[in-house]
Amino acid sequence: MLKQSARPLADILVIDDTPENLALLSQMLTEKGYKVRSVTKGSSGIRGAQAVPPDLILLDVKMPQMDGYEVCHQLKADQRTKDIPVIFISALGDVFDKIKAFQAGGVDYITKPFQVEEVLARLNTHLTIGKLQQQLQKQNLQLQQEIAQRAAAEETFAKAFRSCPNPIAMATVAEGFFLEVNTSFLQMSGYSREEIIGRSITEINLESASAIYNQVVQKSLQNGFVRNQEFQFLTKSGTVKTILLSVEIIELAGKQCTLSIMNDITERKRLENEFISLVSHELRTPMTSMMGALDLLSSGKLGTLTEQGQQVLSIATNNTERLIRLVNDILDLERMKSGKITMQPTYCDLSLLLTQARETMQTMADRADVQLELESCSVEVFVDPDRILQTLTNLLSNAIKFSDANSKIWLRTKVLNNFCQIEVQDQGRGIPADKLQTIFERFQQVDASDSRKKGGTGLGLTICRHIIEHHGGKIWVESNFGQGSTFYLTLPLSEQKILCL
Repeated sequence: MLKQSARPLADILVIDDTPENLALLSQMLTEKGYKVRSVTKGSSGIRGAQAVPPDLILLDVKMPQMDGYEVCHQLKADQRTKDIPVIFISALGDVFDKIKAFQAGGVDYITKPFQVEEVLARLNTHLTIGKLQQQLQKQNLQLQQEIAQRAAAEETFAKAFRSCPNPIAMATVAEGFFLEVNTSFLQMSGYSREEIIGRSITEINLESASAIYNQVVQKSLQNGFVRNQEFQFLTKSGTVKTILLSVEIIELAGKQCTLSIMNDITERKRLENEFISLVSHELRTPMTSMMGALDLLSSGKLGTLTEQGQQVLSIATNNTERLIRLVNDILDLERMKSGKITMQPTYCDLSLLLTQARETMQTMADRADVQLELESCSVEVFVDPDRILQTLTNLLSNAIKFSDANSKIWLRTKVLNNFCQIEVQDQGRGIPADKLQTIFERFQQVDASDSRKKGGTGLGLTICRHIIEHHGGKIWVESNFGQGSTFYLTLPLSEQKILCL
C-alpha cells in the first residue's frame, strides 16, 4: 500500500538555461518539501506560469532569445501572473544589474554562486510575505464587501426612514436631543427640521408628556424596547395629539440613542369617545328599563308564571345583569384609559378598606361555603378608597368563584420598605403558566367558558391593573396549576406610623 505524500510547502517555478543549475535547485528544493517545475526557456516559463500560476518564481537573468528582465516584464504585465513574487538569480553582481532587476518587478536578487541556506531563507521570506499579502487582499476585499453591504443597508434604512408614513425620530438618550426626524414627524408636529434638530423633547412638549417619555426611555434601557405606549404630543400649533409610542435603544457613533416610531391615534380616540358616549346613552338606558321590567315580572304583580316561565325569566335576568356588568366594565375601562375618570386620593387606613372588602364579599363567600381569612396591618396610604375597594372586591370575587367548598381565601397585608403589599391567596384550580402573562389583558380568561359559567366579563383584572398603576403600584399573580393562585398588589406608603394587628 502506497503511503500518501505530504502536501508540498509551495509550488516553485525555476527558469534557467543551465541544466546543472536547474538540477541543483530542483533537488535542493524538493528535499525541503517544495514542488518544483523547471524550464530552460523564458517563453516556456511564461506559458507555464500562465497555465498554472506558481507561488514563487526563481528566474535567471542571462538567457538566450529572452533574458530574465524581459520575462519578468511580461509576467508583471499579465493579470494572471502579475502578483507572483520573482527572485532573480545571476552571476552579475553589479549594482546596476540589481537595480534593473527590481525595476523589472523582481522582489529579490541572489548572486551566483549561491548558498543553499541563503536561497532557502530568501525563498521562505518572500513566500511568507506573499501569503500575508494574499491574506491582506482577501481581508480588504471582505472589508470592501462589508462596507458596500453596510452602505446598502444604510441607504435602505434611510429610504425607509424618509418615506415611512409613521412619524419617526432619533434622539440621544442622555440629553434627549433630536438627531434626525422624518417627513411624517414634521407633518405631524408642524415644526420644520431646523426647529427640531438639536432641541430636546422637553422643550417642545407638555410637561406631563415629557415625564411619560422619560419613563418609556428608562423602560427601554432595561428591556431594549417599549411597544405602544400611549402618549400626548403637543404640536407647534398647540393641538394635542394622542399617539402610540414605540421606542427602541440603538447605537449611533458609539452613543446610546432612541429610535421612536409613532402612530397617530387621535382620530381613533375621538371615535372611541363617541362610542363610549353612544354606549352610555343608547345601551344603558334600555338595559336598565329591561332589568326593571324583569324585576316587575319576577315580583308576581303582573301575574303568576309557571315553573318553566320562572326558569326562562331567571335566565333572562342573569343574562341582562351580565350584559349590564359588561357595558359598565367597558365604560369604566375606557374612561380610565382616556383620563375621564380621575382618582380622588385621600389618607385612609388600609386595614379598614380590607375589612370593608371582606364584609362586602362575606355573603358571596357564605353561599360558596368558602372561608375568608384577614391578616392586616394598620397602614396609612394615600389612595382613592372607592377604587381600591373595587380592586379588592374584584380579586376576592374571582377567588371565591374559582374556589371549592370548604376551602379558604386569605387577604393579607405586608409592609416592605416604602410600600405595602396586599395578597389575595386562594386554594382554587390555579392558572396555567402560559396564561400568567396575559391574564390582565382584555377578555383574557383561563377558560373561555368562564364568562358563561362564572358570570364574569373578562375585564375585571384589566380594570384592577389600571387602578393600581394609576396609584403608582404594581399587580401580578403567581400560581401553580391545580394548587391555587396568589394575586399581589403594591401601594406606596405615606410617611405615617405602621401598626400590625
